[in-house]
Amino acid sequence: MKERPLIFVTNDDSYFSKGISVLIKLMMEFGDVVVIAPKEEMSGKSHSITSMNPIRIRLFEEKKGYMGYILSGTPVDCVKMASNRILKERKPNLLVAGINHGSNASVNTIYSGTMAAVFEGCAEGIPSVGFSIDSSDKQVDFSFCEKYIREICAEILNNGLDNGICLNVNFPAGEIKGLKVCKQAKAYWQEDMVEYVSPHGGKFYMLSGVYHCLDNSPEADYNCLQEGYATMVPMHIDFTDYSSMDKIKNRFENVQKK
Repeated sequence: MKERPLIFVTNDDSYFSKGISVLIKLMMEFGDVVVIAPKEEMSGKSHSITSMNPIRIRLFEEKKGYMGYILSGTPVDCVKMASNRILKERKPNLLVAGINHGSNASVNTIYSGTMAAVFEGCAEGIPSVGFSIDSSDKQVDFSFCEKYIREICAEILNNGLDNGICLNVNFPAGEIKGLKVCKQAKAYWQEDMVEYVSPHGGKFYMLSGVYHCLDNSPEADYNCLQEGYATMVPMHIDFTDYSSMDKIKNRFENVQKK
């Protein structure tokens, strides 16, 4: 009898988020599922890892074809725990992260714990994809996303992904016009540390910001998302800017010789 695919699921919104429960339900249609997800919300943790404190894990749920673990650390810790302990003897056929509550399009990718888990899986040679929805509503309707997630994951399980490439998929909330393969939009956050005075004395600060998209391209993920399309950005873990290597060589390689 053919072995069922092994699918690893994680996120940054915690084991108890609605988004990951939807993703787990869908992945169980394809194979055996192992979940390792944070105990608490880890949004905005990016590629942080736990190195100075103990990491604790406990098996929370187990049934045929499913094991669900809760971890005390970050999304990247979850992937590392899978690779080095829980799934040490068998590499997953697919890593999926999400469904994240909130867009990870454009510059948000660099802050995302969800996408950091995807990059970590990719670095470990696992075909990896992150799913997010453009809504922070904890009870948002994910039903419009489900057919796209099924088709994307089926394609990856059947045909894989090129080495070093992972996928960042974002959905609009509500009806979806279709799927577009996009580039990451050029954008930035205009940020502020808002100052408050504690009733117990002293000041504290909360990060606030306004998003600005600088990209008018019809292929930019943020723009397509605003038009009601699901967006897919192929990404790689090699950060080298090959187009500028010669220019940088000419500027800096002879610095010490002058």
